[in-house]
This record gives sequence, C-alpha cells and structure tokens, in this order.
Amino acid sequence: MMNGDERLRAREDMLSVFQAGVERVRGRVAVSAALRGRAAPAAAVVAIGKAAESMFHGAEEVLGDDLLAGLIITKTGHGDPRQWQRTRVRYLESAHPIPDQRSLDAGQALLDFIDEQPADRPLLFLISGGTSSLVEVLRPGLTLDDLHAINDWLLGSGLAIDQVNWVRQRLSLIKAGGLLNYLGERPCRQLLISDVPGDDPAVIGSGLLVPARRDVPGPELPCWLAGKLVDLLPAPKRAAPTPEIVACLADALDAAEARARELGYVVTRHATFLAGDAAEVAGDLVQQLAQSPPGLHLWGGETTVELPDHPGRGGRNQHLALAAAIELAGRDDLLLLAAGTDGSDGPTGDAGGLVDGDSLKRAGVDAAEAAGYLAQADAGTLLERSGDLVHTGPTGTNVMDLVVGLRRGA
Repeated sequence: MMNGDERLRAREDMLSVFQAGVERVRGRVAVSAALRGRAAPAAAVVAIGKAAESMFHGAEEVLGDDLLAGLIITKTGHGDPRQWQRTRVRYLESAHPIPDQRSLDAGQALLDFIDEQPADRPLLFLISGGTSSLVEVLRPGLTLDDLHAINDWLLGSGLAIDQVNWVRQRLSLIKAGGLLNYLGERPCRQLLISDVPGDDPAVIGSGLLVPARRDVPGPELPCWLAGKLVDLLPAPKRAAPTPEIVACLADALDAAEARARELGYVVTRHATFLAGDAAEVAGDLVQQLAQSPPGLHLWGGETTVELPDHPGRGGRNQHLALAAAIELAGRDDLLLLAAGTDGSDGPTGDAGGLVDGDSLKRAGVDAAEAAGYLAQADAGTLLERSGDLVHTGPTGTNVMDLVVGLRRGA
C-alpha cells in the first residue's frame, strides 16, 4: 500500500515524465536544430499555430539578420504580444478551436504578407497544430456564420482529426495546398510540428502547402453541412515544398521513456495509437494497468468526445482522466495522467488530469455522481475539486496527447 508521501512522489515522477516529453518537442528547439542541420538562406518567415511564437524564436536564433520579415499568427494566450512591439515582426492572435472574424482577418493578413515580399524572396513557413482554425480564406458564397456553425458542429462531432480536416479543406481557398497559388515563384520551405496520426503533412494545419489526396472518403455528415461543401480546388500549378517534420509524438515519447528510466522505473511503451471515445479508452487503459506487473506505462494519441448540447468545463484529456478515476476508485496501486502536449485541453487553460484511487473521495462524489459529470462533459469542474488538474500553461509545441500510467508494487 502507498502512504501519502509515496503517492506524492509517484505523482511528481509522472509529471516529470510528461514534462520531459514536452521539452523534447518545443518549437524553438526543433526549428533551431532543423535550420542548423541544413543551410538556411535569408528569408521572410511565417509562423502559424499554437507553437508559432516558439518556432519563430528558433528561426531567429539561426537566421539572425537574415530573417528579413516576419509574421506570427497564434492562439490567444499562446504568445507575448509585448515582445513584438517596435519590431519588423507582425504578431496576430486568432481564434481556436472555433474560428471567428479574427481567423478571416488573419487569413487576409497572411496573403497580404506574402504579396508584400519581393518576387524572388525565399519564404520559410513554420506550421503547428491549431493552424486550421487560426487562419482561413473562405470559398466564395460561404459566410462567417457558416464557418462558425460548421466548426462548432465538428468540435462536438467525435470525428477524428483527418475527417475534420476533410471537411475544412472543402470550405477554403488556402487549405489542401491552396496557399501555393498565392506564392508566385518564390522559393519556399516548410517545417512542421505534427499533431496528427501518422504525421501526415496533408493533415497538419489542413495542409496549407500540401495538396490533399483526392481518394480519401469523407465522413457521414448531416445534410445541412454536406450541402455547403464543394470539391477540392484544382491541383496547384507550382510544386509543393518538401514537408519537413521537425517534432512529433514519437519524439515526445522517446524523451518521456528516457526520463522514466532515469527515475528508476521499468517502462512499457505501448505502440497502440490512442483514438476513439475518451471514456472507452480510459477503461481499456485501466484494465491494461491492472493486469500488468509493477512499472510505468506510456501511450500517445488523441481521443475524442462527443459533446452534449451544453457542455461544461473540460477537454478530451480531462474526460479521459475522470473516466479513469471512476475505474480506479478505491485502489491504491494505480495512477493515470492524461494531458495535451500543447498545454491546453479543449477550450480550457488546463492540459489534462492526473488521477488515482482517491480522486473521487477527494472530490466528495461517488461513481454515479462522477458519471454525471462525464455525461455533461464537465470533467474539469470535478477534477478541480479533487486537486487533479494538470496545468502547464502554453508549452510552445503541440504533438497530440501523452498518457502516463503507473502501477506501484506491493
């Protein structure tokens, strides 16, 4: 049995393992290493996504005065606008996960920035998760109300990210490689932090510079939404730059595994990519932990949650953590952490949750009451009561989610 000190130490170790995974894939480190590994000419730099500011700093480190102009578009709260005042860099904060007028303004700012560059100036694009919502140029006939309604539906649909992007690409003039049509003959390079299964560059940021495959079937959609979609744009006339993945989930798992071994744990790294309903995944993970010998377990992926009409506070990782807490109730040998590497879980400012067998007890609820919080997608409210929220703040990266499980020995 674990006493209070042992439980605290176990929780600290799990957080350390998670943080080590995040550190490995920070945008600044990943971009700097990529640019030092291959000669980088003087260029105008465009950084878009939750990790945009961090990635931009990595380009600054290497390019120095050869960074000729800059545009940063990131999620509100994921950068520091004060540091870009009185610089040549234009800094914009935009909307995520639901796009709004700022997303359209940012899309136009992106096109304007490209148009302002000399016809022969190289462009360096730094793209990370969140880009799909942060910048948009709509197809003719679509309105901001359409965009908002569609993305609101997508957010609660439970669809996987590749299916979500299949829809988004059919609304846009810049997704699915459409941005290539605005580059002219300017040399172009793209560095990507992957937040998608399989690290498919056509899905990262909805593929601004990567034409989409045309043989991918779409999801089943309600009639009102399907009626607003159109075919993909014609293939761009210019060649797409080779996508360079500079950080991904596997990198984070490598670092998390190394840290766990440093701490003295026997580590099992599971190859299975976590996907599907978060609560169902939680049940499977707890069962695996319960049937395993003592040690630390690592998984990665991105689950989904189908939201009710009026969801409460939380995100997919908090949902998974609370579902796990229900399964763990009363056990003193199992703990589970689920958190987003970007530091923000769904629309919240928390990364996820770290739960154990006393989580429900600390929150003052039984399993049935906790299940009610799950049904209302309000896991964050209960996890705050139990003291189990994981809060990191914006991390400067985004490679999906890490799950750390621990089974203590007798």
